[in-house]
Amino acid sequence: MLRSLGGQPRSVGELAAPFRISLAAASKHIKVLERAGLVTRQIQGRTHLCHLQPQALAEGDAWLRQYEQFWTARLDALEAVLQADDATLAPSSRKAR
Repeated sequence: MLRSLGGQPRSVGELAAPFRISLAAASKHIKVLERAGLVTRQIQGRTHLCHLQPQALAEGDAWLRQYEQFWTARLDALEAVLQADDATLAPSSRKAR
């Protein structure tokens, strides 16, 4: 749903259309997005137009990048240990043949 809001505001029906969910289920999902600050809803008569709030996404992206740096460093360290283990095990496995 967020991806489809990237280009322009969309109605609840337009947001629900690609999914096999009812309008009520889509509306509940949108309410969760609203509470998270990712979407705002504008009511025009019977139509509810949803607007993406890009600033909230930018804040979430910044938060995730902190963890990306953390996990990249940890995974790089793990890879180095595993490669060192492979290097020390390789000669002994050749002798067994």
